[in-house]
Amino acid sequence: MIIRDATEDDWPLIHPFFAQIVAAGETYAYPDGLTSEQARALWVQPPPWRTVVAVDGEEVLGSAITGPNRPGRGSHVATASFMVAPAAQGRGVGRALGEHVLELARADGYRAVQFNAVVETNRAAVALWRSLGFSVLATVPEAFDHPVHGFVGLHVMHRPLTAPGR
Repeated sequence: MIIRDATEDDWPLIHPFFAQIVAAGETYAYPDGLTSEQARALWVQPPPWRTVVAVDGEEVLGSAITGPNRPGRGSHVATASFMVAPAAQGRGVGRALGEHVLELARADGYRAVQFNAVVETNRAAVALWRSLGFSVLATVPEAFDHPVHGFVGLHVMHRPLTAPGR
């Protein structure tokens, strides 16, 4: 598996699993029925945002986006989103993407990474992020309408990249 910056040619390979994950309604609050162009506008954003893909040969196994969590005075903290193709889950793709994004954020000078909305019932993601040094700062109760579990919380998760005060 190689992780690299996404190219224009990658979107047609990302979109099918993006659409499948969004349609499942278990991990992202994106609206249903997005066109490919609407989905691309959410996932492939201009700099300083970066979109990366994990590939095995010609197959795109997953993708991540990262950039500033807030503009201006909040731009020293990164955020990120991740999607792993359902057929590639359980193969370490999410961990590899997570580690890669942490290194990108550090190299780009961010002081921390903050996830604003990790669905609390997404146990695999919560466990992965905890194993990579993230902590849950807060859980917004009933902030996500899960198709199976009903209204569940969204975790705000955080991981510092620098020592405090540096």
